[in-house]
Amino acid sequence: MAEKNVDPLDDPAPRRRGRLRNPLRGDAFGRGAEGFARMMGTPAFLVGMTLFCAVWLTWNSLAPESAQFDPRALNFTLLTLILSLQASYAAPLLLLAQNRQDDRDRVQAEQDRQSNERNHATTDFITREIASLRLALNDVATRDFVRGELRDLLQELEEAGPETDRPEAPALDDQSLRAILRGEVEAALERRTGKEQDPQ
Repeated sequence: MAEKNVDPLDDPAPRRRGRLRNPLRGDAFGRGAEGFARMMGTPAFLVGMTLFCAVWLTWNSLAPESAQFDPRALNFTLLTLILSLQASYAAPLLLLAQNRQDDRDRVQAEQDRQSNERNHATTDFITREIASLRLALNDVATRDFVRGELRDLLQELEEAGPETDRPEAPALDDQSLRAILRGEVEAALERRTGKEQDPQ
C-alpha cells in the first residue's frame, strides 16, 4: 500500500483565494470609512455641500414648474430624502472611524506604558550600579589618603633620628657580589640535584 506524501507541519499549504473579494472583510472597509470621515471633516466638503443645496433650492424655486424635478410645493421632498440618507450613512461610518482611532490610541497607550516600564527598570538598574560604584570607591585609596600616609611615614622617619645614627650597610664590590651570587646558585643546584636523586 503506497503512503501518501504528507506535508510537514512547518510547511503550510498555500492559501487559496476566492475569486470574488469580500469588501467587508479585512481592513479595506475600515480604511474606506476613515477616508470618508476625513473627507466629511474638510472645509471643501462643507462648501461643496452648501453649494449643492443652494443650487438645488434655487433651481427648484425659480425655474419654471415644468423644469423643476423637486418642486417647492412639495417641500423639497427629494432633497430631504437625499440629506436624510446621507446622514443615516454618515453617522455609522463616523462611529466606525472613531472606533478604529480609539483602538489605535489604545495600542499606542499600551506601547507607551511598556516603554515607560522599560525606561523605569533601566533607570533603577543604572541607579543601583551608581550606588554600588560609590560604595566600591569608598574602599579605594584616594590621593589625599596616600599623601597623608606618606606624610606620616616621613614624620616617623624624622622622629627616628638622623641617618648618621643608623648602621651603614657594608659596601660590596663587583667581585664579592659575584662570589655571593655564585655560592647561592651552586647551593640551589645542589638542592635540586639532591631532590632528583632522592625518589622519596
